[in-house]
Amino acid sequence: MKTLKWNNPMPFIMAASMMVYSCGKSSTKPTPPVTTTTVTVTTLAGSGTAGFTNGTGTAASFDGVWSVGADASGNVFVADQANQVIRKVTTGGVVTTFAGSVAGYLDGTGTAAEFDNPHELALDNAGNIYVVDQSNQMIREITPAGVVTTFAGSGLQGFQDGPAATASFSFPSGVAVDGSGNVYVADYQNNAIRKISGGVVSTLAGGTQGSADGTGTAAQFNQPDDIALDNTGNLYVTDWANHEIRKVTPAGVVTTFAGNGTGGFANGKGTAAMFNHPWGIAIDSKNNIYVGDEYNNMIRKITSDGTVTTLAGSGTQGLKDGSGASASFNAPLGVAVNAAGSIVYVADWQNNVVRVITIK
Repeated sequence: MKTLKWNNPMPFIMAASMMVYSCGKSSTKPTPPVTTTTVTVTTLAGSGTAGFTNGTGTAASFDGVWSVGADASGNVFVADQANQVIRKVTTGGVVTTFAGSVAGYLDGTGTAAEFDNPHELALDNAGNIYVVDQSNQMIREITPAGVVTTFAGSGLQGFQDGPAATASFSFPSGVAVDGSGNVYVADYQNNAIRKISGGVVSTLAGGTQGSADGTGTAAQFNQPDDIALDNTGNLYVTDWANHEIRKVTPAGVVTTFAGNGTGGFANGKGTAAMFNHPWGIAIDSKNNIYVGDEYNNMIRKITSDGTVTTLAGSGTQGLKDGSGASASFNAPLGVAVNAAGSIVYVADWQNNVVRVITIK
C-alpha cells in the first residue's frame, strides 16, 4: 500500500464538509422518493477503506474517489485523488492503475506521468480522457493508450485567457468535452466557465462571485464545481455554494435551471427544488440530468423540463447497497451516466468506493 500525504488546496471546503458531517443538516430529513421504475445500487469496486490496492471488487482500494467517467464499453475511469492517479475499473470490477504515480507534474505514459490533486474527468467520443489537474492549475489529456500530455494551463494560478500553454486557471474543478473537441472547464476559484477551442482559452461566462443570471461576464457563479453538456450544446453547471444547477447556452446566456439558492432538500420543479452543495453532474441522451447531491448524500435526477426527483439515497450517511430509496452514500461527488440513462456511476467519496445505479 502506498501512503501519500495530501495537502488539500481548498481547506474551506473540507472544513465545511466536516462541519456538516458532524453536526448534521439543518433542513428537514428527506423522505424516500416515489418511483415507478426499479432502481438498484451496488458497489462495483472498493473495500470501503482508504488505501491503494489493485484487485477485483472489494479487494481493491482507493483513497479519495473524486470523479468517474465511463467509456462506450462500460469501463469506468476514476480520479483517485489522494493517490494522485487515474484508475480503470472494468465491467467486472477489475481495478488497475491507468496513469499517474506520485504527486507532481510530469507528462508521460501510464505510471511515468504525474498529477497533483486530480479532480473531475470527462471522456470524448474517441476515448480520450480530460482530467482537471487541480493543484497543477492545468487540464491534462490521456489517450486510450495512457499517454498523458498537458492540454491547457501554464501551471500558474491566475485568470488569463489566450493560447492554451500560457492561459491560467485558479483551482479548476469540472470538465466537459463536446463532439467537436471543444473542452469546457468549471474554473472554481475564478467563478467562471472557460472554453478551450482550437488551442485557445476564453471565458464563456462568469468571473465574479455571486448568483446573478445574465450573459457572459455579467453572470455570476459561486464556486462552480462540475459541468456537463446536453445534446444541443447547452452546459449545465453545479453551482456548489449557490446550491443551484445553472444553465449556460452556447452564446453564454446563464439562467438558473433548478434550486432556490438555499441549502436543503426538496423535490420539485425548477426553483421550487432544493439541493445541499451539488457537486458532480452528468446528462444522458434524453437530456435527463444526474447530480451528486453531496451533503444530502443522494443522487438526484432532473428531467429536461427542470423537474427534480431523488434517484437514490436514503439521506443518511452510510455504505449500503439495495433499492434506490434504501441505499446509502457518504458524500457522493462525481457521477457519470450511459447514453440510455440506464446505468449511473457514482464516486462515493467518503466511502472510497465506486457505486453503480441500475435503472430498469
